[in-house]
This record gives sequence, C-alpha cells and structure tokens, in this order.
Amino acid sequence: MTEIVRRVGQRFMVGFEGLDASADVKALVREFGVGGIVLFARNVAGPEQVADLVRELQSCARDAGHEQPLLVAVDQEGGRVARLKEPWTTWPSARAVGRTGSEETARRVAGALAEELKACGIRYDFLPCVDVDTNPRNPVIGDRSFGDDPDLVGRLGVAVVRGLQDNGVVACAKHFPGHGDTDVDSHLDLPSIEHSRARIEDVELRPFRRAIEAGVATVMASHLLVRELDEALPASLSPKIVNGLLRKDLGYGGVVVTDALEMGALAKHWTPGQIGVLSAKAGCDLLAICRGHDAQVEMMEGLVRACESGEIPFKEAEASEGRVRALKNRFLAGCRDPDPKEARQAAGRPEYRALAEEIAARSGIPA
Repeated sequence: MTEIVRRVGQRFMVGFEGLDASADVKALVREFGVGGIVLFARNVAGPEQVADLVRELQSCARDAGHEQPLLVAVDQEGGRVARLKEPWTTWPSARAVGRTGSEETARRVAGALAEELKACGIRYDFLPCVDVDTNPRNPVIGDRSFGDDPDLVGRLGVAVVRGLQDNGVVACAKHFPGHGDTDVDSHLDLPSIEHSRARIEDVELRPFRRAIEAGVATVMASHLLVRELDEALPASLSPKIVNGLLRKDLGYGGVVVTDALEMGALAKHWTPGQIGVLSAKAGCDLLAICRGHDAQVEMMEGLVRACESGEIPFKEAEASEGRVRALKNRFLAGCRDPDPKEARQAAGRPEYRALAEEIAARSGIPA
C-alpha cells in the first residue's frame, strides 16, 4: 500500500460480520492499513472466542506490517448497551450508578469493566456517556445517562474516565456536544438541538469540560445538528464544533472519534465518500464505520483522494495521525495478545457480580 493509504487507514475503525475475522475485515487491515476494530454483539459468543478473535486480528495486522497493534473497541456501557453478556458481568445502567451518587462506585465499576475487557484484548470502551438526561422523550439516551444534573453527570463521568484509564483502557466522553435533549434517534435520522449558546454552555458542555480536565483520552463527536453552533452541518462533520468549540474553546488536545458514520443521521444526507472527507475536515481523528464493506472502502478511498489532492492539508492529516499514534503508544505499548483462559477467568468474577448487585439494591434499578 502507498504511504498515504497507510496513513489514512490508521485513522479508521471498522466493524464486520460474524464470530470469526471475515475475509472483508482482513482485507481492510492488509490493503488499507486499517488501525482499529469495533466489536458488536454479532461478533461475540464467549470470552475464549473473543480472545481468539482478537488474537487472529492482531496477527493479521502484524503480518501486514503494521507498526502498532490494532486498537480494539466496544460499546460496553452496562444496562441496555452491553455487547458482552453472560458469562461477563451484567452491569447496571448509568442511571442506576447515578442514583447512588457515588464517585467511588462509578470508579469501581469502570475498573472492573476494564479488567474484563483487557482480558479479551479489548483496550477501548466507548464510555462514559456524559449526556445530560433532560428530555424524557429521548429515544436513544435515557438511562444511558447518569441523570439530569450536569454536575452529577460530570462527577461520575470523571470517575469512570479514571477507572478505565488507570486500568489501561481508553475512555471516551460521548456524545459531544451533548445528545441528552433530543427526540430523534441518530441511528435513524438527524436530530437537532435548538438551545441557546448560554444553555449549551451551562448544561450540555459542563460534563465534557470536567472530562477534558480529567484527561479523557478520546471524545466522541455526535451526529447532532446544533443550530446555535452550526446551522448546516452536524457536530461530527462540523469544523465549527470540532476544531472550533472542542479544540479551540474547550482546549481539547486528545483524539476525537466519530460516532458510527453509517448511521442514518448521516447516510440519509451524504454519501460515504463525502462523509469521510467532511469528518476529517471537521477535525475528527478516528473515523468509525461499523457496517457495510462497500461503504467502508468508498469512504477510505474518498479520504485517500482528498489527501492526495491537497483538499485535506498534509499538516492536518499528519496532526490527526500523530494523535492516534500517541494514543496507541500510551495504551497499547507492550500489550500481548489475549489468553483465552485468562479471558474466561476474568469474566463475571464474584466480586464484580457482587458490586453489580449492590448497585441494583442501592438504586432500586435491576441490573
């Protein structure tokens, strides 16, 4: 592969179908140099199987000459968003943790989550969700949020960031700049926020500020139209929101990852090729496209062409690649492939189950 293809590929995280490493995902790793993998329930049968899957994917990357390991990610929040189910711990929702009001409890949950994930070779959890739950009609956030108080969400979000990252797993504050007050599911179409800048600063952004101050390694840009900030483009495609608000105004210097780029919020309005280029122009570093091999190829090829033509300046592309490389150096340096036996032993340890039961009892919300 050419140098530009390799550099572009390192910025992509892809999903695939099945319990084994598919021919499609192996081709993306070999031919485009894809640097990250996102696992879903469709890829998960049990601890030993996930460990073997990650080992196979990492072996493919090494054979393809990758200088760094693949960054393997998952949405393991607890509650209704959990890709790893029994025999892994059935963790309570963020709302249940929020009702305890305890930073120590949130940190303990995140630390235990990190141990379960690491044992399988997963080093990136798209957590915490620091959206503020202010709209009871919200179809996508709800109990994924710690609550309706920005200060509570910020405090517990920071505890989760520390619990994950202190135990070697990348954390992700999502869904920037705040998805809590929407009534449209961005998996289906493009939601919008109509609030004033003052309200956004006071409610939606407050937990993100706390997470950034705590050193969160990644922030996820959402597919959300915030008219006060950008009337035309959703956050994930908006230079005003990513490079402007997040990087310049909030001073964030870490990695910006997109929500899944095949979601209806974007796919109904732009082609895959357009989406990849626009998200990179906005300032996003890691581009997640989790379904559709043809769309994945189209998006990567579009970004390669934009870099070759100078539509995306070399310095900007180099800066994004540097942030991704630094993230991997921090969390993946010295990591060995997962051991299936250790993965099984770490899943659902008695002390983890006891913690989940304790939270259910304190919150009144079953896990």
